[in-house]
Amino acid sequence: MRVVIAPDSFKGTLTAREVAEALRAGWLAERPGDEIVLEPMADGGEGSLDAFEAAVPGARREPVMVVGPDDQPVLTHWLLLPPTPELPGGTGVVELAATSGITLMRSGLRPFDAHTFGLGQAITAAVTLGVSRLLIAVGGSASTDGGVGALTAMGARLTDASGAPVAHGNLGAGVVANVSFADVVPLPPAGAVVLTDVDNPLLGPRGAAAVFGPQKGATSEVATRALDANLARLAAAVPNGAVLAETPGAGAAGGSAFGLLAWGAELSPGAPAVASAIGLADTIAGADLVITGEGRFDGQSEAGKAPTHVAALAAAAGVPVALAAGAIQAPTTAFAAAVSLSDLAGSSDAALAEPALWAEAAGRALAQRF
Repeated sequence: MRVVIAPDSFKGTLTAREVAEALRAGWLAERPGDEIVLEPMADGGEGSLDAFEAAVPGARREPVMVVGPDDQPVLTHWLLLPPTPELPGGTGVVELAATSGITLMRSGLRPFDAHTFGLGQAITAAVTLGVSRLLIAVGGSASTDGGVGALTAMGARLTDASGAPVAHGNLGAGVVANVSFADVVPLPPAGAVVLTDVDNPLLGPRGAAAVFGPQKGATSEVATRALDANLARLAAAVPNGAVLAETPGAGAAGGSAFGLLAWGAELSPGAPAVASAIGLADTIAGADLVITGEGRFDGQSEAGKAPTHVAALAAAAGVPVALAAGAIQAPTTAFAAAVSLSDLAGSSDAALAEPALWAEAAGRALAQRF
């Protein structure tokens, strides 16, 4: 068999490449004669930058020091893709997870104070260097700040009723009275595209606070309502904010996508962009089986996550697809087989303690089924 392994990262435990390698090791332990092709995927979240770097010859990492989501310094990087005749300044790829991500929080989650200032610093660095286009992968945020931090770092002026600058986090969003983009860094000549992995709006029961706030430390209904109310205050202050807030995907990354929309960026599903960059459809066309996966396959997975897009590409090519996930909490009818690392290990805690071991076990289990 020729097997293409194209998983997303298992957030906080294994990169997409590490997952792919573990699945390959398990598969080959059962079927050593098969051909395995690794195509690590991403969907606009953690690992997107790595996927573009692996897919585009001549891509170069550009180091940048930023203020992390908990106000601590973070030495990180963005990616410069080589110039083309249409894009003479090249394309900059900035990943929120690497600048303002939840894994960068050093002393616990801070749902009202964490921010995206570092994301804005990296965007500014890329624009200042002269890129012709920006791709901004926004999954994996630590904050629910609506992009207040990023916009401030980019030169926008967000002030309260007294004219004082607001704080960078969600609490700052809740006191915004005026927003000025007069001194904000300009969009690159070919624009900026925000790669999202969800289609949630900014506000309401499907909004950034209600759906994703608990992941970022807002564990009570009172807290999520307060986060949502603060984002609503921000939307009311931003020009055309009410319309932008309803845009599918505006709630991505704690509403960071909303802030970038207000700057002038466009939103696009991340998984198709990454799959196109790595030529995944062509690779799948010659396969006998595709294996994909992510850390948790749940109700959000159909909204733009990598496994759902990989499954669609496989279906279009008439190739069966299997799923390996840390936990499975949604129907898997789109897959010919599905394996949960938590089930194999006996519990989520056991799977999280040794994720590579159980990812390899998942590879073995899938090989036995096929």
